[in-house]
Amino acid sequence: QVQLLESGGGSVQTGGTLRLSCLAPGYIYSGGCMAWFRQAPEKEREVVARIFNGGSTTYEESVKGRFAISKDDAKNTMYLQMNGLKSEDTGIYYCAAGKFTACYSGWGPDFSYWGQGTQVTVSS
Repeated sequence: QVQLLESGGGSVQTGGTLRLSCLAPGYIYSGGCMAWFRQAPEKEREVVARIFNGGSTTYEESVKGRFAISKDDAKNTMYLQMNGLKSEDTGIYYCAAGKFTACYSGWGPDFSYWGQGTQVTVSS
């Protein structure tokens, strides 16, 4: 049962930008932690960025300085601004939500709610 709604994926060239959005019901949005995961072809799903309710953020090393996770509490929406995209950023991006502990672990099973995924393709 999909409870998070993602949008904003697409195809861009290397160096391009995309912004992903994730709309969540209020009781999920304020649950403690939201995050973006991605799964590249033939690779395991990995956490890309996490944001606590209070606004603290963490990033996977390869996206630091290029990606920015943020939230708009008035819209119950989380964003992932992706700049300087590289071919290795290609994959399906998922938003996820869970309790505070999920943000500390960054482990997929700790997140209770997931979106359906949106494809991001970066080509040279």
